[in-house]
Amino acid sequence: MLGVQPPLALPSLRCLANAVALSLLRHCHCWAWHKRHHPAPTGSMDGPPPASPAGLSAFVAVSQLLGLTLLATTGAWLGRYRGGVAWHSPLQFNAHPLCMVLGMVFLQGDALLVYRVFRHEAKRSTKALHALLHGLALLIALVGIIAVFESHRAKGTPDMYSLHSWCGMAAFVLYLLQWLLGCGFFLFPGASFSLRGRYKPQHIFFGIALFILSIASCLLGITEMLLFKISDSYSHFVPEGVLANTLGVMLVAFGLVVGYVVTREEWKRPPLAEELALSMDFKTLTEGESPGGGSQ
Repeated sequence: MLGVQPPLALPSLRCLANAVALSLLRHCHCWAWHKRHHPAPTGSMDGPPPASPAGLSAFVAVSQLLGLTLLATTGAWLGRYRGGVAWHSPLQFNAHPLCMVLGMVFLQGDALLVYRVFRHEAKRSTKALHALLHGLALLIALVGIIAVFESHRAKGTPDMYSLHSWCGMAAFVLYLLQWLLGCGFFLFPGASFSLRGRYKPQHIFFGIALFILSIASCLLGITEMLLFKISDSYSHFVPEGVLANTLGVMLVAFGLVVGYVVTREEWKRPPLAEELALSMDFKTLTEGESPGGGSQ
């Protein structure tokens, strides 16, 4: 006859119940701590995202209008007065100013605006777009640098002797370094929460500083090109000089509008509720901190 299995020992049942209760209490404590220290911002998953702050959309629209006008003016200057753009020809040099305005100014400025425009998109997607635009700007700028070096070599012109070339090359090299560090710290996993937090202010500062340096380099390049090409008539307000000067003014205006948008504190991208939770979990995993503030 089959024997009846003895019931589970009472101490074992008590241990199991205590373990379950302890786990529930711990999860409730974590949830309460998160709610207390990280209240859900406006625009979380509990409701529809709010509208953009007053004035933000207008300034972004103005920046894009200025940016597109910059590109059109650069093309008009090179096409009307400098013969256009062509590779492996005497016109190869003209690819340099076009690529630099497109990459180091327009696309770099748009990359800075990503976190203001896409305020309610997933942070991962916003990071990827930010890095992609910067990478595209670097690629186009590299084409412009190749164009000027090949043009100088074909004409026997010396390289890297002017203030424009020094500032421009410094801007490109530092911009490349900034992009690599940004991808390493923020886009790809590996950097700890505290390390990201310490580097973030430097990343923001140098991003704006390099944008300013890029515009300054473009202004130096415009002046240098005008002095080389129309030095005898520049002081007589010839149409080419007026057009190039207008391009310089628009470069400054574009930089001011983008700089204003990215430095307005109230226009910063608000963190979403799920991002706050993920940030807390990431910090716990990488720094070994519990929600209560202790270390494990």
